[in-house]
Amino acid sequence: MGLSAVIVGLGLLAGLSIGAVGIGGVILVPCLVYFAGVPVHAAISAATMSFVLTGLAGTLLYARAKSIRWNMAAWLSAGAAPGALAGAFAAHSASATLLEIAIGLLTALSGLHRLFSTERSSGLSAKRISNATLSLLGAFTGLISALTGTGGPLVLVPLLLWFECPVLTAVGLSQVIQLPISLLATAENYYNGNLFPSLGGMLALGVPIGSWAGAKIAHGMPKAALGRLISILLVSVGALIFSNVAARLF
Repeated sequence: MGLSAVIVGLGLLAGLSIGAVGIGGVILVPCLVYFAGVPVHAAISAATMSFVLTGLAGTLLYARAKSIRWNMAAWLSAGAAPGALAGAFAAHSASATLLEIAIGLLTALSGLHRLFSTERSSGLSAKRISNATLSLLGAFTGLISALTGTGGPLVLVPLLLWFECPVLTAVGLSQVIQLPISLLATAENYYNGNLFPSLGGMLALGVPIGSWAGAKIAHGMPKAALGRLISILLVSVGALIFSNVAARLF
């Protein structure tokens, strides 16, 4: 009972961060592995499964607030689907250390770019990104997300901010893209025998509730303040990933 409560609580905390700033998925797998003693492959599969409900809840809330660009979401999802299948298929043989370093670098650099950029893209419309570029961004997001169990927002939000996409648009699109990634990767993980549905179900109890609360917080904050918060969190997450990798290696 105690362990179950811890896992549900981890899902609640991650969902809160995902809904508000789109990056909370990064904490799930490390917490499951280091605090709950869950094997890494099972942790990745369970986290990915929990993002099905997170993506659904976040998508509904951001859609009601009219913060989703559906034309962009369609092209991102078209690329994310094959990327997620490829990532889940390769997860058992991929080097976790190299993936963590890549994600940490991407996250930290994107946060720094956003923090020190002189041009703040906090308006209501996104800078034009070609459909081909969106599909490639979706494929990369699906691949890395399924490989690491971090959820689509961790990868996609920094990339969209790099292309000067408005904050709420980036986070809204990151909610949508969780659906094809999590559904397809979960199916692949189940086929490969890496999925424990009971573990994913416990996470799913907390993640959607936290995501709903986080989305409410995001739409109640000034856009400039939300942008700064995302920047600081991205840099902090990148530093945390690097410190964890260094601790293991040295």
